[in-house]
Amino acid sequence: MKKITYYINVFLVFSCIGYIIETTLKTFFFKNMNNGIMYGPWIPVYGLGTVLIIIIMRLVFNRIKVPRYLKIVLVFLISTIVLTLIELLGGILIEKLFNKVFWDYSDLKFNIGHYIALEISLVWGTMSLVVIYLIKPLVDKIIKKIPSVITYLVLLIFIGDAIITFLNN
Repeated sequence: MKKITYYINVFLVFSCIGYIIETTLKTFFFKNMNNGIMYGPWIPVYGLGTVLIIIIMRLVFNRIKVPRYLKIVLVFLISTIVLTLIELLGGILIEKLFNKVFWDYSDLKFNIGHYIALEISLVWGTMSLVVIYLIKPLVDKIIKKIPSVITYLVLLIFIGDAIITFLNN
């Protein structure tokens, strides 16, 4: 049960961090940027991406031992691919479910359709290194202190937000 609570907390915390990142980018750099479909202060794709990367890294690196430099390269490559696929699927799902397009990379030189582009994929790979090696160790210390009741209360609020979002869009 502790492992499930840990992953729920990672999901929720990094969904909120994603919201903060996108709100900051929108405020200072990209005025027309849309920062999420939900009402609360979270963007679930960031939480989902972080959870998936942590799980994949644990699966890969529990089975094979590699030098640190190779581990960093593998984290970058695997994260780049996984997060790009999540972005592609997220864009398609949002368009199909809500009839909205939240991002369009058609104007980027190395785009593949309007949901993914090499330039952005490289940002995801780089950010995954920052998350895994710098942010996650700090967040893990905080997560260990969150009581389970708080985790499940916030999860219920998140689920309520998701239901309201689906019903209103």
